[in-house]
Amino acid sequence: MGIFSNQFANVVEWEEFSDDMIFWKWTNKEIKSGSRLIIRPGQDAIFLYNGKVEGIFRDEGEYDIQSQIIPFLSTLKGFKFGFNSGLRAEVLFVNTKEFTITWGTKGPIMIPTPNLPGGLPIRANGTANIKVSDYMTLIDKVAGVKTSYKVDDVKLRITTVLDQLLMKWISKEGKDMFNLQANAYDISAGIKSDLDMETSKDGISVTGFSINSFNYPPEIQEKINKTAAQSFVGDVGRYQQLSMTDAMAEGKLNGGSTMGDMAGMMMGMQMAGTMMNNMNQSMNNMQGMNNMQGMNNMQGMNNTQGGQVPNFCPKCGNPSNGANFCPNCGNKLI
Repeated sequence: MGIFSNQFANVVEWEEFSDDMIFWKWTNKEIKSGSRLIIRPGQDAIFLYNGKVEGIFRDEGEYDIQSQIIPFLSTLKGFKFGFNSGLRAEVLFVNTKEFTITWGTKGPIMIPTPNLPGGLPIRANGTANIKVSDYMTLIDKVAGVKTSYKVDDVKLRITTVLDQLLMKWISKEGKDMFNLQANAYDISAGIKSDLDMETSKDGISVTGFSINSFNYPPEIQEKINKTAAQSFVGDVGRYQQLSMTDAMAEGKLNGGSTMGDMAGMMMGMQMAGTMMNNMNQSMNNMQGMNNMQGMNNMQGMNNTQGGQVPNFCPKCGNPSNGANFCPNCGNKLI
């Protein structure tokens, strides 16, 4: 950071440039004749004199301050360096990159929900993107009283109001409390707009905001998963079959586990049901045949009583083929 005696030129630069620092202010000592300014990629340099912005330099490179910088300063164009005196100015280095902040709710947010006294406890996590957008506001509100400003400082500012914003946008327009992920885009857009209004007071814009996931209490999440699975397969029977298939695929049907025991019972019940169905079908077929035989016998008897040759012999049941005597047993048919 240019540690030289007052009698020699110094180097004005941000040596400890880091990804988590939004700005850093060079305030070491007077800028001497022959001093140089170094601007690295991703940096802007702002000259301040008596708290007032004198010039903003955005192009990376190395510059001679006396010949290449001072002529462009608003009120210091004619400044002359003396042998024992220099320019007592400050240089604010600003990180121009876009920063990504990961966030998560500190505790469950109690979302008002019908039939749940106290509300539904929900946690959420995601990311936010920020960037310095207004140098004048940044200097006026933050850099005027701080020599550095980190991403964590902005993160603290964001998380302070995030719970309230999540509650506001989740509750808005009757969102489905048990399927919030489907509305994550709309909720994120609303929060981004409100957060941007908040951080813009410090010269920083929220360029992006996203919700990665909503988290419910385990007992509620379990019921949500079961409801979704049943809705997917259509009925309980198919849901049970799907559960058994998943258990088989995961190797859980080897016994010794609750899932394996349940699946074994389900398989046994299904096999027993199949056997019962087959038996019932066979009995129905036999009963149908007996009913047909009985009807034929009755028809033969009726035909005999009416003086007509019956179609079947009432004695042995064989076809009569229109004969007066049964071709099989010789019984007289008329």
